Formats: sequence, C-alpha cells, structure tokens
Amino acid sequence: MWPSCTTLANPTSSRNVPNTGHPVSFHHGARVRPSAPSRADCGERSGEMAATGDSSGALVCVTGGSGFIGSWLVRLLLDRGYTVHATVKNLHRDYTEPYAGSSRSPVFSSLVEDEGETRHLQALDGADTRLRLFQMDLLDPASITPAVDGAHGVFHLASPLTLHPTQDPEATNSPFTIAQLQLQYCLHTCTNAVLSGELLKPAVSGTLNVLRAAKDCGVARVMLMASQVAIVPNPEWPADKVIDDDSWADVELLKKHQHWYNVSKTLAEKAAWDFAAKEGLQLVALNPGLVLGPMLMPSPTSSLHMLLQILGGQRFDIDDFYIGCVDVRDVAQSAVVIYENTSAQGRHLCIESIERLIDFHDKLAELYPEFPIHRIQEDKQGWVVRSKAASKKLIDLGVHFIPFDKTIRDSVDCLRSKGYI
Repeated sequence: MWPSCTTLANPTSSRNVPNTGHPVSFHHGARVRPSAPSRADCGERSGEMAATGDSSGALVCVTGGSGFIGSWLVRLLLDRGYTVHATVKNLHRDYTEPYAGSSRSPVFSSLVEDEGETRHLQALDGADTRLRLFQMDLLDPASITPAVDGAHGVFHLASPLTLHPTQDPEATNSPFTIAQLQLQYCLHTCTNAVLSGELLKPAVSGTLNVLRAAKDCGVARVMLMASQVAIVPNPEWPADKVIDDDSWADVELLKKHQHWYNVSKTLAEKAAWDFAAKEGLQLVALNPGLVLGPMLMPSPTSSLHMLLQILGGQRFDIDDFYIGCVDVRDVAQSAVVIYENTSAQGRHLCIESIERLIDFHDKLAELYPEFPIHRIQEDKQGWVVRSKAASKKLIDLGVHFIPFDKTIRDSVDCLRSKGYI
C-alpha cells in the first residue's frame, strides 16, 4: 500500500464546515506587531515561484507553523495570497529552547533567550489579516479539528511531543521536543525506552490524528512533510543505482542501530499512505534531506544545532543514512509546488544533491577554514551513488535548488547575526 510514486484515489470533495474553534487572530490594532525580518537578513532567494494555481484567499492549515520549515512555509503561503491556519504547541508562553547537545565549543557564544514561539509569525506580511494561530496537541484529536475545519488543504509538518526518559511511556507530561530528540539520537544520549516506547507511538498516532481530522472536515489535499530518513538505509537497493523516492528505509536495520527517530518517521509515513489509500484521501509527501539555511524564528532548530557543532569540530555518526542537505527555502517552495500541482503524486525526495558525509565535511572545511571542522579520513558511504539530479520530480515541476555553498553561507550568516557564532 505504500507508494513508489503511485497514483492515489481521487480527492474528497471540499466542503465548507463552520469554524467552531477558538483561534488567536491578529487584526489591525489588536496588538503591536514586531518588526518583520528583512529579505536580506533572511537570505531571500531570487527567482519565480514554480507552483501554479489560483491561491487568492484560499484557506490552508499548516501544522507546526512556528518551526524552521513551518515558518518559511507560512511566509510563502501568505506571500501567495493564502489565508493560513497555523498550529503551534503553546500560544501563550515565551520559552527558551533547551540546548540538546552534550557540550558547546568555546568558539560559539552562549544561546540567547528565545523571543517566543509565535512572535516571528506575527511579524510576517499579511499576518494581521490572513493568519490565525491555533494551539494544538497532536495526541489530542479534539484540539486538531478547529485548525483544520474549513481548510481546503493541510500541510502537515508538526511532530508530537514525547516524554521524559524516566517516565511511563503511556504518560503525557514532562515533554521532550522532537528537535531535542533529533539531535540526541545523533549524540546517542537518549535511552532506548524514550526513543522506542515514547517516540514511535506518538509519531504514528499524531500523523493519523491529523489525517482523520482532514478526512472528517472534507479537506481536498494533504501535503505530508516526511523525511529522507524514511528512504535510507536500504540494503536491497541496487549498488549502482542512484537512490530515489521508490526506496524505503529498512526499519529492522534502523532498530538494530537504534536510530529510533528514523524508525518513527518511516512508520509514520507508511501509516499515512495506508490511511490515505483506505480512506480515499489525496495525499502527497515531501522527503527533504538535512534542512539548513537561514531561520525566521529566534532559536536554531536541531539541524542548525548540528551545523554549529560540526563547525566546532564534532563528528556525527550518521553514515548509515546521510544522503545530502537542502535549503529550507527550497523545502517550503517544494511543499507548495506539490500541493498546488495536483499532477504531483506519491513521494518526492527533496535534496540539492546526493552526496556522502565526507563530501559535506570537506565542503564545509573549504568554505570555513577558520573553524576546526573534523576532516573524515575514512569514507564509510560507498553505497551512496552521488547525483545532482536526485530530485528530478521536483525539478520537472519547476523547482530550482539553491546551491550548497549559498545555503551554508546563508546559514552561518544568519547564526552570526543572531549571536550563535
């Protein structure tokens, strides 16, 4: 039932359902809006949007709208005329995202206090009239419906909260964020209990809860933000063939190597495809690589934490699955492209190029010789066939990927401007 670029059932008809939720809506005069980040500060790319279709006034829901990818996606959707329902974990608090690494290199300054989960969204052009924020818990179906109600489409990006390692896997408090776990699984600092028992079930259940809400509310099309970690490793893949989105990660191998986050993303995507096929929900998926680039929110995401640590000399054991990186702006653009182009079916690997981990470190070292970047001596990714056209499906839809060098420079410039370097 899991697709390798297959055609799914026809979409359900879109119907208008009265909105019964209690969102926070930002209108003129309701509050003072913060200064919006400038296009230059955010590393604005040039070029025309590749997506097609009339988006004027259309309502869409973005789960996880305050995150790294979500923030850029909300901005792009507003720029294209959409009305956006964006979900966040908490509407009413300012918080400091805990740093998930084991230690911090002295070449970096200390983390600055987070300005809050939604302030950067409120500053976006069009937010005061066309952005509504909803507090949502992916594991609570009743909290999902108000955000999805009345939407023509859903962009599902959010990841559920998981639990503290010392607590019962069935409990619901003392959460860890997925961002922390993404980095911690690379550092091998999480226990098997928290990653297997407390991450897998919430990841699958959270995804299915959103899809059920979309089905019940008559949503026409759902764009699922999946991951390249659901594509590799795949020992059965032909040795001389470039990896593409027909590949599925070997779950048993991932479990053996204790890559529980990767397992969760793979199982969640498979569950989504099974649900869509059974229920006749039109679903399309994006599988981005390691997402880098400038950030709109005040604190770095897990992938930018990883970049900071690599620049500081740390080595990550991700030889099992690393196949390349992609600019966050291209991820947002690709999400809109495959949502608006109904000819886009199945999975879409979203990556600037397929490369090996040794290539990534070498490129970073060449760009930033002043940093103590670890030079990998042994290439353990002989199974990776390098390619600059791995995302052919997206390229054929008009996506033009930002070059690696620009993505890295914009990432570092952004981190410097916010005081992280």
